[in-house]
Amino acid sequence: QVRLAESGGGSAQSGGSLRLSCVASIPPTLPYGYTSLCLGWFRPGPGGQREAVATSNADGTTLYADSVKGRFTISRDNAVNTLYLQMNNLKPADSAMYYCAAAGCPYTRRVGFGRNRFGVWGQGTHVTVSS
Repeated sequence: QVRLAESGGGSAQSGGSLRLSCVASIPPTLPYGYTSLCLGWFRPGPGGQREAVATSNADGTTLYADSVKGRFTISRDNAVNTLYLQMNNLKPADSAMYYCAAAGCPYTRRVGFGRNRFGVWGQGTHVTVSS
């Protein structure tokens, strides 16, 4: 079972920046490696369910929620099994618990933007943005 550990949350002023990190531990029994994972950052939406903020597919494509386009950047360093979310121009509405998630994508190489395909989740890291 892949394990995910997030870090980097904290407090920021409106207009400020934070960078979240998510390190993946890959068990040796997994038949594929980190590069075959589709990864994403999620946060609770208005209804309380986790919604995608940004995703990074195994084929290199990235997707963003409209609310964060132009402000957030998702990236991954496959050499150290780490996913990042650079958050700039933060707004109070960005305050939330942010979760890292993973899905095995050894064949399809990409998944949709919804949460249902992601089966592994981290514990979350909290972000608070004050006005």
